[in-house]
Amino acid sequence: MVGERRPVVLRNGTVLTMDGQHRVLADHDVLVAGDKIAAIGSRLEVPEGTVEIDATHGIVMPGMIDTHRHMWQTAMRGYGADWTLTQYFVWYYLEWGKVFRPEDVHAGNLLGAAEALDAGVTTTVDWSHGLQTTDHADAAVDALQAVPGRFVLAYGNIQDSPASWTAKPEFRDFVSRRITGDDMLGFQLAFDVTGDPAFPEKPAFEVARELGVPVTTHAGVWGATNDDGIRLMYDNGFMTPQSIYVHAATLSADSYHRIAATGGSISVSTESEQSAGQGYPPTWAIRDHGIPVSLSMDTSVWWSGDLFSAMRTTLGADRAREHMAAHAKNDTVTHSSLRAEHVVEWATMGGAHALGREDLGSLEVGKKADIVLLRNENSPAMFPVLNPYGHVAFQAQRSDVDIVIVDGRIVKRDHRLVDVDLAAIRSQVERTVDHLRAQLGEEAWEKGMNPDIPTTKVLDNPYTYTEYRGDTRTSV
Repeated sequence: MVGERRPVVLRNGTVLTMDGQHRVLADHDVLVAGDKIAAIGSRLEVPEGTVEIDATHGIVMPGMIDTHRHMWQTAMRGYGADWTLTQYFVWYYLEWGKVFRPEDVHAGNLLGAAEALDAGVTTTVDWSHGLQTTDHADAAVDALQAVPGRFVLAYGNIQDSPASWTAKPEFRDFVSRRITGDDMLGFQLAFDVTGDPAFPEKPAFEVARELGVPVTTHAGVWGATNDDGIRLMYDNGFMTPQSIYVHAATLSADSYHRIAATGGSISVSTESEQSAGQGYPPTWAIRDHGIPVSLSMDTSVWWSGDLFSAMRTTLGADRAREHMAAHAKNDTVTHSSLRAEHVVEWATMGGAHALGREDLGSLEVGKKADIVLLRNENSPAMFPVLNPYGHVAFQAQRSDVDIVIVDGRIVKRDHRLVDVDLAAIRSQVERTVDHLRAQLGEEAWEKGMNPDIPTTKVLDNPYTYTEYRGDTRTSV
């Protein structure tokens, strides 16, 4: 089914259009012809030979868009579940990231791409900062193009400075060979701005400007990047509407104003910010400043590889902070400011806006046919569907993704990926894991996965019973 593009109609679903009016259309059909949405309506007439899909009791929504995912690390799924951000930096940046071979990047990208599609993420930004050589970059793209999703390669190299790797002839050769305007493969540069007053990243920004591609950067990360980097970008004219600021969790109001004034967007990775320590997930501050938001999951080394988790943790973090702020003033929140509808928008149209892909992110006639059907007749959690936005954000999960269509082609059907050889991917991933364990040695491998637990002391409890025995307590 992946290889062909037949007309497809999804019948009688609850359609979340995510268009300008956020229309919710009950018992509606969505017709796909070619790579576009051809019609939305009730009981549509369709061409002969159209693939008919029953969407009754299901939710039809735009394909989700993840704007920041380190896919090359996916072969280490769950390895760093108990890490802090410091341990992540030490492991990848200083110690072991350099032992990843091109084939290891390829394995991680294959697995990461497959898991994204499986969870209804039809467009993923591969924040690929493990590209030590252009052989690694070719391996990354080969993997992305082997999986029938839509991807953006955000090219980076944590083992070299941005000014250095962007100036190398082999980097320019890679761009000319592999970045050819393919609608299914976008391109960004991915690097961070340290805040050094000398602004050593300036030449890399100039390369991005020359190539006409956006820069995505980890901004506002506690102890790593801060307001100084934002000021340098702004003062040198490198903040644009295409700029994506990842995390942005420890920035001042001044930096948020600069981002808002220049039209950039922020990619929030709530699971990451909550657990790793970049700063408190900043959706409350972003909303105050009117900055566009998209969602991302960061890396499977720690967290889930789906945007359902991103939506619900984002709602939880934002609402928790709102309640805590009110309680600190002896007040009570009676109406939630952030709604389920908002995070569903961030997971769809928010990502499309961040990537400058206004042809994605909503279900409208003439837009690209990137569509997800959430339907699971075997799950008691998938009925009744009363509030469809709330159902997407709090009830659904990857196992409820029944159909995924990308660019007009069915890539997942009946809850199973189409023409994706998971056994072959598993074999590649196992070889990568074997390689990494051999490079580290068994002691370092186990130590990396099980970092030390800080010692803690339980507070003294004034209500603990003593050994005192009165008249009513008989000695033993």
